[in-house]
Amino acid sequence: MEDIIVSASTPDSSAKTASAASLAYLGDAVWEVQIRLRLVRKGSRRPSEESLAYVTAEAQSDAAERLLPHLTEEEEDAYRRGRNCVHGNVPRHATVAQYRRATGLEALFGYLALCGRQDRIEELMDLALGQ
Repeated sequence: MEDIIVSASTPDSSAKTASAASLAYLGDAVWEVQIRLRLVRKGSRRPSEESLAYVTAEAQSDAAERLLPHLTEEEEDAYRRGRNCVHGNVPRHATVAQYRRATGLEALFGYLALCGRQDRIEELMDLALGQ
């Protein structure tokens, strides 16, 4: 367990070699934590309910559209890897295109987390949420 904690705080080369699905898996958690942090910091009285407006495939797809013009080439590659990976289960309330964009967004945030780019995560979250 200690090895996991140490390596989680150290940027490494796995960002380039991790599968798109692994990046999206990690990025989903990064996105969720960022949303929760922001809701708690703003003093939300119902963060569980409010977070639903930000963590759906539709909301993440919209956020991805806002971010695309601001991404570096390397970030665009991470986004595309996630967007283009095989998608098995599409949520009922999202189109396939929305789900693919949402997965791309999650892969991007997973990639940035593995690179240790917390500063860029914060910057892109601000842009994604229109702040």
